[in-house]
Amino acid sequence: MFSSNAFLLWGFLSCCWGLRLDEELARTRQPSKWGSLWPLPQRVATFDVSFKLAAASFEISDGEGSSAGPSCGLLQDAYRRYDKYIFGGAKAKRPRARDKRTDFPVLTGLRVLITDPEPECDRYPSVTSDESYELLVERATAILKAPKVWGALRGLETFSQLVYEDDFGTKLANWTQISDYPRFAHRGLLLDTSRHFLPVKVILDNLETMAMNKFNVFHWHIVDDQSFPYESRTFPDLSRKGAYHPYTHVYTPSDVKSVIEFARLRGIRVIPEFDTPGHTQSWGKGQAGLLTPCFAGPRPSGSFGPINPIINSTYDFMRRLFREVAAVFPDDYVHLGGDEVDFTCWKSNPEIQTFMEQQGFGKNYSQLESFYIQRLLDIVSSTEKASIVWQEVFDNHVKLKRDAVVHVWMGGADCGEEMRNVTAAGLAAILSAPWYLDYISYGQDWLKYYKVEPLSFNGTAEQKKLVIGGEACLWGEYVDATNLTPRLWPRASAVAERLWSAENVTDVVDAYDRLSSHRCRMLERGIPAEPLFSGYCPREFQRIGER
Repeated sequence: MFSSNAFLLWGFLSCCWGLRLDEELARTRQPSKWGSLWPLPQRVATFDVSFKLAAASFEISDGEGSSAGPSCGLLQDAYRRYDKYIFGGAKAKRPRARDKRTDFPVLTGLRVLITDPEPECDRYPSVTSDESYELLVERATAILKAPKVWGALRGLETFSQLVYEDDFGTKLANWTQISDYPRFAHRGLLLDTSRHFLPVKVILDNLETMAMNKFNVFHWHIVDDQSFPYESRTFPDLSRKGAYHPYTHVYTPSDVKSVIEFARLRGIRVIPEFDTPGHTQSWGKGQAGLLTPCFAGPRPSGSFGPINPIINSTYDFMRRLFREVAAVFPDDYVHLGGDEVDFTCWKSNPEIQTFMEQQGFGKNYSQLESFYIQRLLDIVSSTEKASIVWQEVFDNHVKLKRDAVVHVWMGGADCGEEMRNVTAAGLAAILSAPWYLDYISYGQDWLKYYKVEPLSFNGTAEQKKLVIGGEACLWGEYVDATNLTPRLWPRASAVAERLWSAENVTDVVDAYDRLSSHRCRMLERGIPAEPLFSGYCPREFQRIGER
């Protein structure tokens, strides 16, 4: 163990080391040859030839022969959004000197060509969605080609990042050729709306920012011990009695629908998490008999523990609840949790003890948890949904279906053994262990997130193919609407590039320059992203507070 003096010295040295690293990055900062692209595309070629964009005449529209036409609302919505980003929100309000130069070739528009006969305009994104695209800025009309609309959305974001403004206020884009696709199919962000309720507007603003960073999964940890803000039509008392407030701190069916549609228009999946059998104290307030009565000696103590796994009414309730959840949330997956189950209450309950003996579980309460999870998995499977579970479910040897996904969250950077074990069992894995953004520290902690390599574990090539991606997690104990967004961005952006860009994109000096510029762009778009280090953005407070 450290003595207190040694601990203080270690903290001081760590702080000083962090400051030296920050200063070194700032001192050695060089303009990236990739401009401000974030995350960096797979293949980029850019040339020192600039095109001028005229706001009055420039148009984003469907290319000739595109399988998605004017009836594709998803793309039409995106065209308006990116036109505003390029010419509206990022446009300075102050008077500018007149640019009298005439030597720039003019870029008249961007044509978007969807090449697949089924563009998927009216569908929801999925884990198999094609997000690839090609972007060519090399003549009067730029061309964006993508098999599906999901790739077009990613390409539109990239095009918007190519546009910059000179000292005269002229919008320019360099001659560029890009061929791009994500390295991992699942690039997620977890937000916790139970420990602190997050207004719908905050969720939507962060979905918008996710799209700017090419995240494609919103993991909605919607309920937990502290509150149950999901308003269920089947069990309305769950939110009436379990939410912080039954009217102001709930997500109505209309709210949930608006979040899902807002996300869909940005190519983002919404995966809800209803974590059981632990993390369920708020559930018991609105559903009598659901939680396990705890005992103090021979008598009930008046307190309650995890969900009661030994009574039939529990599974009747779960069957009805998840039937509703499956109808409300269109994604193919539901996150069932299964983590951090405290067995103390189960151990105190005489009926649980008797059940354990009858089942031959002995004193192994992990087997009781597995008994519950196994039945819950079958219930969710009956709704034609696949399941995502926290790693404890796998560790407790629950028999998982082949379409189940194991979410690895323990061990921080030292989680390679868990990743190896999960994939060796033939199961898909999502990594979050190194990316818990609720842990904050002095200095540029984005670097430690950026340096993570998701496939750095001992395993075969086939095993590593089973790592479908990862998620950055922002738990809500110390986060609410007042501080969520600046704490999240641009720290989460580091995870976004690690999950999108090629494995060899690891130059932290280049990343520092691009991320600093990307952070300025987020500020221009109204996102109060915190600074990386000392410095400034040209128009940093122009739109903060306007969203």
